[in-house]
Amino acid sequence: MIKWHIGCSGFYYKHWKGSFYPGDLPQKKWFEYYCESFKTVELNVTFYHFPQLSYLQNWYGRCPKEFQFAVKAPRIITHYKKFTDTADIISDFYQTVSEGLQEKLGCVLFQMPPKFTYSEERLEKLVNSLDPVFPNVAEFRHESWWNETVYQELARNNISFCGMSHPTLPDEVVSNTPILYYRLHGKGQLYASNYEPKELQQITGEIKEHSNVKDAFVFFNNDIYTYAVYNAQEMQKMAIR
Repeated sequence: MIKWHIGCSGFYYKHWKGSFYPGDLPQKKWFEYYCESFKTVELNVTFYHFPQLSYLQNWYGRCPKEFQFAVKAPRIITHYKKFTDTADIISDFYQTVSEGLQEKLGCVLFQMPPKFTYSEERLEKLVNSLDPVFPNVAEFRHESWWNETVYQELARNNISFCGMSHPTLPDEVVSNTPILYYRLHGKGQLYASNYEPKELQQITGEIKEHSNVKDAFVFFNNDIYTYAVYNAQEMQKMAIR
């Protein structure tokens, strides 16, 4: 049976005030309120700023015991240096998130830039840069990476291929490891599209068809108009049926 982890890509959105967060709820209590509806969150803030141990420890202590975090790797690794001379910063990143989140660390997400096209050399560099001890996930933004060679090589190194719903990329549900990871960015308009129940049901059904999956991490990144919250809540209901 699949263990589902369904939530949002981030929780600190001021435009959710009055739609998801009560208008009179102080921002300092938003995370606890989020945790009442979801048991997982994808931390995108770590993509822009290297994570601070104290921040991670703070979030660790404020969420329920069963809560799981997915943490996005800093863009200096994936976008600026593209895994060149990044051994030390990757090691520091792993150490920080591991110490800060402990058993609540669900996955580590490495998102590649759109112009990062597939090549054997890039795949090898990526694989050799990541520590297979961690539950790593790789998200690509160029369609050339959607191929069996990539799926298999990543799987051999304990790296899950991140499937996604995106306006210009394949929406295939890929399960190359026991951890399935899927991000919904908005199908029609990036970050601003709502998903109809039939679309969510189709994705949920496709995930359930993969018998090798033990954990399914699904995150909604269509935060504009609070669609991420509503869609995630709807899929939670579908997953347990």
